[in-house]
Amino acid sequence: MARGAMDRCANHSPADETITALRPDRLASLELRLQSQEEELTLVKSALADALRRLSLYDQQIPLLTQQLLAANDAIPDTQLFLDPLLGHGASWIPLTASCSPVPASGVVHHEELGAGSLPGAPISTGTQTDESALLDLKWGWSPSHRTPLGIGVEAEEPNAPRMPHSPLGLAQPASAPDILGAGPPPDSSEPPHDCEAAIPLHGSANGSQPPESQLHREEMLSPEPPSEGSSSSSATASPVPAVHALKGTRKELLRRNSSSDKPDKAKARQRLSKKAASSANLLTRSSSLENRMKDPNLSPGPLGSRRGTYNLEGLSIKMFLRGRPITMYIPSGISHYEELRAELPAEHLQLDWVYGYRGRDSRSNLYVLASGELVYFIACVVVLYHIQHRSQRHYLRHTDCVRCLAVHPDRVRVATGQTAGVDKDGKPLQPFVHIWDSSTLLTLQQIGLGSFERGVGSLAFSTADQGAYLCVVDDSNEHMLSVWDCARGTKQAEIKSTNESVFTVEFNPQDSSNFITSGKSHVYFWTWSGSTLSKKQGIFGKYKKPKFIQCFLFDANGDVLTGDSEGNILTWARTAADIRTLGKGAKETYQIGHQTRAHEGSIFSLCLRRDGSVLSGGGKDRRLVHWSPSLALLQEVEIPEQFGAVRTIVEGPRDELLVGTTRNALLRGSLAAGFTPIIQGHTDELWGLATHPSRSLFLTCGHDRQVCMWDSGEHTAAWSLTLEETGLCADFHPSGRVVAVGLNTGRWLVLDTETRQVLSGGSDGNEQLSVVRYSPDGEFLAIGSHDNFIYIYSVGDGERKYSRFGRCTGHSSFITHLDWSKDSKFIMSNSGDYEILYWDVAGGCKLLRNRFESRDREWASYTCVLGFHVFGVWPDGSDGTDINSLCRSHNERVVAVADDFCKVHLFQYPCARAKAPSHVYGGHGSHVTNVRFTNDDSHLISLGGKDTSIFQWRMLGGSLPHSCSFSSASLSSQEAGGCA
Repeated sequence: MARGAMDRCANHSPADETITALRPDRLASLELRLQSQEEELTLVKSALADALRRLSLYDQQIPLLTQQLLAANDAIPDTQLFLDPLLGHGASWIPLTASCSPVPASGVVHHEELGAGSLPGAPISTGTQTDESALLDLKWGWSPSHRTPLGIGVEAEEPNAPRMPHSPLGLAQPASAPDILGAGPPPDSSEPPHDCEAAIPLHGSANGSQPPESQLHREEMLSPEPPSEGSSSSSATASPVPAVHALKGTRKELLRRNSSSDKPDKAKARQRLSKKAASSANLLTRSSSLENRMKDPNLSPGPLGSRRGTYNLEGLSIKMFLRGRPITMYIPSGISHYEELRAELPAEHLQLDWVYGYRGRDSRSNLYVLASGELVYFIACVVVLYHIQHRSQRHYLRHTDCVRCLAVHPDRVRVATGQTAGVDKDGKPLQPFVHIWDSSTLLTLQQIGLGSFERGVGSLAFSTADQGAYLCVVDDSNEHMLSVWDCARGTKQAEIKSTNESVFTVEFNPQDSSNFITSGKSHVYFWTWSGSTLSKKQGIFGKYKKPKFIQCFLFDANGDVLTGDSEGNILTWARTAADIRTLGKGAKETYQIGHQTRAHEGSIFSLCLRRDGSVLSGGGKDRRLVHWSPSLALLQEVEIPEQFGAVRTIVEGPRDELLVGTTRNALLRGSLAAGFTPIIQGHTDELWGLATHPSRSLFLTCGHDRQVCMWDSGEHTAAWSLTLEETGLCADFHPSGRVVAVGLNTGRWLVLDTETRQVLSGGSDGNEQLSVVRYSPDGEFLAIGSHDNFIYIYSVGDGERKYSRFGRCTGHSSFITHLDWSKDSKFIMSNSGDYEILYWDVAGGCKLLRNRFESRDREWASYTCVLGFHVFGVWPDGSDGTDINSLCRSHNERVVAVADDFCKVHLFQYPCARAKAPSHVYGGHGSHVTNVRFTNDDSHLISLGGKDTSIFQWRMLGGSLPHSCSFSSASLSSQEAGGCA
């Protein structure tokens, strides 16, 4: 599942010299992709080789088989022969008569021995496969209590599946080589069964046991057609076909290998399946959105397309394809006419209400105070205008990728913001640009530089002496192109290559717009602009040690320049008269270092000139905020608490108030005398875990920064935060709301008290990361989905403090991605990394429900599984299975919110059971959206950005229909969908 602009790799040239110049991290990414594709190619070659081998055997055996069957035609004119639906899997030839019931060779079939809902001899399937027994019941009229065929037939055929021609004997000829290879005659019977003249051996062992496990993981089968109404049948005694007896000897070894009673071969089959599952899991893990992923090529079934080849199987099921794998979903019985089910836009809408977080960890000069009293800063693709007194936010949302820099016009109303370059969902590059916009109306006044900048915009500055007529821009290309633009016309006035080293900041001389300064790695340049010409002079450090980085500077009241560097020094660059004797009459004044002040231990990240001419400096390593006199005499200092990180930027507020942005993405408010308190807080690394409180306006987040944070969505504040020893990846509240479970990346999980933050309980399941934790609706169980392919079930007791292992759900062939509980807390629906949909009977002992058809009408307390009939319409065309990271159904069951890999949040109608369903689409995140959840009353939706570390709170608007018109996950008719949409 990481496809946002912050996660994507640009296309590269195949030339050797270009490849060797790539960064090591990109080379590693390309090597992983190449290895993944090589493994997939190996699997495909293996499958093709196996198919060719089977076709060769088929070609050798079909002439003999045809000749023997034709010769036997006259001997048994009244008998119809049908292939068991499980050809190629230890199947047998089945002679049937009109008055005969299928029975094993040993005697009468006892249906209770086969398991509830099972047809003797019918396949039992798991995962995404078709449940043939249930389909046979509905189409051919088998009774659920006694499976005697009222009409001879097998599974309903798919509309696009080829039909099998009949032989003169009424035998359905096989359509593929694998079907014939597994065929074999029935074993001899010493005496015929008492209820049928001819013995009919069942698939599997002779006693009618279930088929071997290797047969439970098939992809698709072609079944013979039912006989026509005019087919002849007889109640006379019929004997097995001699031709089939003749094949018994030649197929002896093959039948023994496919027999369910052959234990050694069964073990080998399991071993092969486990190896294949492990290989598939490895491939999927490499393309997961937990890392900077690149899309792998789709493996699709020909013309069906890369995302779906959906079709209706006799009105009972729908299929879609992901990476070439078929996923079967059964239509609930309440939907009588699926083709009439409409997919429409939901009546509800989303509006961005609040943004938690601030981008201070890797950006500078990113906090200002506007004339309206609002703070302006940015995170992800959003520029936030925050009014402290009113406790309100407004948002500028016109950027298409992450905002990287910010400048405020001298009138303190107009704002310029620059963004990074990115790619769209199709991999096409998006060009960076600068927007100049009005902060009072949020209207864009000018777009600057579209097509002129490379990679992104790194630094911005308005001129001051001429009332902000010009804007200086430095991009993030290798040469860090510097350009000057006319703000009113949006035209470029001058451009030049500045340096190959990083440029951190640019600023005009407040007294003269023809002069400005840039600083960065190992340099400080003094620029002169005249017409279309730009020239620079490098600052000479002379006897002073040249620092590695000059990270900030300002013009003081005397016109001198103060720079803060990585050595912790403040250097004063004084203006000196031009050296006319040496340089001639055209020489201009220069800057030379006049004084050095030791200010901090470690780097100086920020300098701020106060209204009274004094200076503030902010340290990195020492986290100190120091107040200096105009002559740089120490006046006062204060240390920022460690939990907030180092000082990133300093802004002067009203009166003595100061506003500080920190490297741990927090905004602090306070003074040197009274100290500082946070007004905005955020995470500092990739976010994944999200849970909303069941009864209060609270939600919890966790991520790679090892922070667990509780947020109050009503007050828009952080209620508390806790630092863990390991990374938190998932979370869920107990229905009581008193405790919350957090799953970690090491296989451990914790249970925290939501009030005291104490760890009440915990455990460890395996040593792989946990991807989902979920309490049952009655609070009696906790389900934990792991990357070791298991779901661990714990019983909950003693006031949510005691957790005892209840069982383990075993059956997935890849890591668990999502799971949901049924409303009665007895069943679980789960998804895995290889796109399986499985159902589990937890109350019955954590058993896998083989017949998925029987779960089609089950009601689910939540719906977060990304695969299922009610939500399959959310998947876009061309999807490779990692494009959707999370989804969530609203509590009133009216809408589904989706978090995708392309920085977007979608809102779909629920149920979303039609291909290419329309949705409302919302931007703002600058990275893959990792999770979405509705608050307890559906008034808001919370979404998490991955690497942009942002948390968005969306307000739900519209949708005035009463709750009684909501759609049940178990029962919905097309008429109801049309009436309530």
